[in-house]
Amino acid sequence: MHTKTLKELSALLQAKQVSATELSKLFLDRIKQSDLNAFIHVDETLTLQQAADADARIAKNDTTPLTGIPIAHKDIFVTRGWRSTAGSKMLSNYVSPFDATVVDQFRTAGMVTLGKLNCDEFAMGSSNENSFFGPVKNPWDKKAIPGGSSGGSAAAIAARLAPAATATDTGGSIRQPASLCGVTGIKPTYGRVSRFGMIAFASSLDQGGPMAQTAEDCGLLLNAMAGFDPRDSTSLERPTEDFTRDLNNKLQGLKIGIPREYFGKGLAPDVEQAVRAALAEYEKLGATLVDISLPKTELSIPVYYVIAPAEASSNLSRFDGVRYGHRAKEYKDLGDMYRKSRAEGFGDEVKRRILVGAYVLSHGYYDAYYLQAQKIRRLIAQDFQNAFKQCDVIMGPVSPTVAWDLGDKADDPVANYLADIFTLSTSLAGLPGMSIPCGFGQGDKNGKRPVGLQIIGNYFAEAKLLNVAHQYQLATDWHQRTPEGI
Repeated sequence: MHTKTLKELSALLQAKQVSATELSKLFLDRIKQSDLNAFIHVDETLTLQQAADADARIAKNDTTPLTGIPIAHKDIFVTRGWRSTAGSKMLSNYVSPFDATVVDQFRTAGMVTLGKLNCDEFAMGSSNENSFFGPVKNPWDKKAIPGGSSGGSAAAIAARLAPAATATDTGGSIRQPASLCGVTGIKPTYGRVSRFGMIAFASSLDQGGPMAQTAEDCGLLLNAMAGFDPRDSTSLERPTEDFTRDLNNKLQGLKIGIPREYFGKGLAPDVEQAVRAALAEYEKLGATLVDISLPKTELSIPVYYVIAPAEASSNLSRFDGVRYGHRAKEYKDLGDMYRKSRAEGFGDEVKRRILVGAYVLSHGYYDAYYLQAQKIRRLIAQDFQNAFKQCDVIMGPVSPTVAWDLGDKADDPVANYLADIFTLSTSLAGLPGMSIPCGFGQGDKNGKRPVGLQIIGNYFAEAKLLNVAHQYQLATDWHQRTPEGI
């Protein structure tokens, strides 16, 4: 039962062959037995209450395709009743009095919350080693990182601890962990999904999205997740649409752009081999590969690591120990309380980004760094628009390597930053992108670790991306593979 897709679980629930309560108990038992550290907070009583509510709705035939299906939320979405920590000591005991819009939308659809998922502190990281609650382990190899910052979400899906999960993507934090854990994840166009109740990292980049086994599952989740929210000033007001409407379209005539910058120096041979094999499969499905260029790709790292820390330094200034969050036990005056509370409450990576952000926004450096980064951001977005004149979608690797071992890059933040080279530009441009499993690589180790294929679309092309991914998943079984013992 735990290996079934959302569509299969929905059919069983609607036919009353299984109850929401039975499903929830099944996954709660699996979570208890897991040693991956994917969950920060589980409350069986709250979960089973929601499951009972879902069963009551099913009995009255008051349902949606998602009613009764369990879901787990990245602990960046505030959730009434559960702790909402953002993976930080600063919020380690915070319980939100309200639900984030995304959480509320899934509750309205009748989904059942299993708990809160581990993540890099305030979503800052590429390995899930920056969490106050400890690192998450990759289900494919417990010595390996799961990716970040949505590592808990990806690990939970890969280990079948939950059939669906929410995640967020600022510079690749849905796509990269999805790739490294062998699951499917989609980052929608910026503004598609409400940021209300999503603990902010970088406001012009943060975007929520779903993770699941398949592209079809992600489409079903996105149907409930997307939509205009007047409480979010960055939310886009667009007509409601069914993101699964094009799933069965054939790919004859599809033009796939292959950026030459994604296949050069730094790409591991085992990752390139898996991605090239996936592209060959697309050619069998009727697509045509088109050589394109995204010349500003290498600039995406310095641009991102100016803009994102600048916004983070502003967003995290609210955590001062006064209203909520961690407060130092001993202090002399208000200024001392601020300093000690933040020194104790924030981890090293968060402090590093706050310092960088404060520096690039300071007098005398704003024009030299922040303003220049915003100008190059516009050029990066224009690169994509020029490319989409030649192709329908863009494909390439998600990460330059398979998952590395826990601790390998813990003392080298720049090495962690470089791992985002293929995902950052999409986020800077605000475009939709997704990762689907396409094979395995060895890396420098002997273990088998997943490789993801990145698919990037133009603005509001989520339905097309899901169709392109779904057709590949009909022709291959990479998305059905599970780690040993699952």
